Amino acid sequence: MADYYELLGVDKNANAKDIKASYRKLALQYHPDKNPGDKAAEDKFKQINEAYAVLSDDQKRARYDRYGSADPQANFSGDIFDIFNSVFGGGAGFGFQTGGRGQRFQQGEDLEAELTITLEQARAGSTVDLDIEKLGVCGHCNGNRSEPGAENARQTCPTCKGAGQVRQQVQSFFGTMMTQSVCPTCRGTGEIITAPCAKCKGAGRTRIEEKVPVNLPKGIDEGYRLKISRQGNAGVDGGPAGDLYVYIRLEPHPQLLRREDDLYYELKLGFAQAALGSSFEIPTLDGPEILRIPAGTQSGADFRLRGKGMPRLRQVGMGDQIVITNVEVPEKLTPKARELLEEYAKEMGEEIAEHESLVDKVKGFFGKKSKHAKAGD
Repeated sequence: MADYYELLGVDKNANAKDIKASYRKLALQYHPDKNPGDKAAEDKFKQINEAYAVLSDDQKRARYDRYGSADPQANFSGDIFDIFNSVFGGGAGFGFQTGGRGQRFQQGEDLEAELTITLEQARAGSTVDLDIEKLGVCGHCNGNRSEPGAENARQTCPTCKGAGQVRQQVQSFFGTMMTQSVCPTCRGTGEIITAPCAKCKGAGRTRIEEKVPVNLPKGIDEGYRLKISRQGNAGVDGGPAGDLYVYIRLEPHPQLLRREDDLYYELKLGFAQAALGSSFEIPTLDGPEILRIPAGTQSGADFRLRGKGMPRLRQVGMGDQIVITNVEVPEKLTPKARELLEEYAKEMGEEIAEHESLVDKVKGFFGKKSKHAKAGD
């Protein structure tokens, strides 16, 4: 795959303004209407549109810079004039026959949806069904938009005479130019429906519910977007369906915390366990692992389980699982436990505050009151 920065002739640190300026220059140079019959120019035009689609989008550009691709399922096979129109403004008086060019069909709209997955699904790269509501082809008229069996249900549009587009002259800095746009009467179909379908009211589409399988690449994380081609709304008059963009959300795991390719687990230790050392069964996504904690382990110490993390997305290798220790101090002690700790402190030379018992406190309180009473006699 060609380097997008090289295709647009810009540096990797180029800002959005420079990228757009370079794209405008190249798009005019290689536009198919300026190079009729030149297959190489047409291919170049497609490539620079693909490059600009990625580098003009901050999120796609960041992923491209990191992984060498903006989207693992990216598909730029749509109308190559869409990006050109968005930059130059739907023809902009250049005389180019951008987009459609007499097409009588309408492509379906793109859809967006969220999919919440588990950490286990993200690690395994599962296929998950997503329930969506969208516009599908009308089953009554089979997308034809007219009532089946009706006579003269469709007639040629009187405005565009069936062309689907209207032409007009405009003035620009290039001089007088001919532009064309979608016919406002028939909306580019070239026909008028005189007997619309009774079910879809002439729309050619009805609302349906559908399960769409979403293939998750191994190691996918929160915030990623997947493109599923042709799973958006159905097209009109035989047009292709739109695309479905799925935004990934990660369900919190009850024991593990994900940070990029690594997983974190908090191991709570008692004072004696930390001081004397012990063995623990650690939960991982591959099953339990035995971890030996050495004597004298401090709170906040970390231990690494190699290869027990997440797969590196579109790369080789696995992250690690990191076990962080948390030494807990007991809030309540039994009399025996207190006695043993006091002996430990004495043995280690640690000074501790004297703890007066409740009985002694009560005796002292009433003793002081008795003395005050005698003094007042």
